[in-house]
Amino acid sequence: MTAALLLPAAILIAWTLIIWAWMLATRVPAMQKARLHPEKAKHTRGDAWNALPSEVRQVADNYNHLMEQPTIFYAIVMVLAVSGEAGMVDVGLAWAYVALRIIHSLWQVTRNVVMIRFYLFVVSTLVLFPMAGRAIYLLLT
Repeated sequence: MTAALLLPAAILIAWTLIIWAWMLATRVPAMQKARLHPEKAKHTRGDAWNALPSEVRQVADNYNHLMEQPTIFYAIVMVLAVSGEAGMVDVGLAWAYVALRIIHSLWQVTRNVVMIRFYLFVVSTLVLFPMAGRAIYLLLT
């Protein structure tokens, strides 16, 4: 069951690397087109950053999002895996979280209607609650 639980985490890691490549493939040409020197874009807010098209910035924003909340997911998965007691429900929740995060990414880097993105974020976050609860339960019993 450990491999089945770790696979969704590995898939989310691979997805994050795909978004990184997407970010690189869009940001560098956009910076060159805007004649934006990298030193002027060292902060992700401000005039230099705003010189880049929204569709370029939203890919970078999504990459940043994949560096934030999913860290909780990775930690929960590791706790569940180390417990040796994870079950199919845990695996199902892990896959649900990964699917929701991928959908969130695709939405953010394409359409980016904020309220729909927000709902996807909330639903994916709600998946973490039972996962965390299960991790705590398995460690306490």
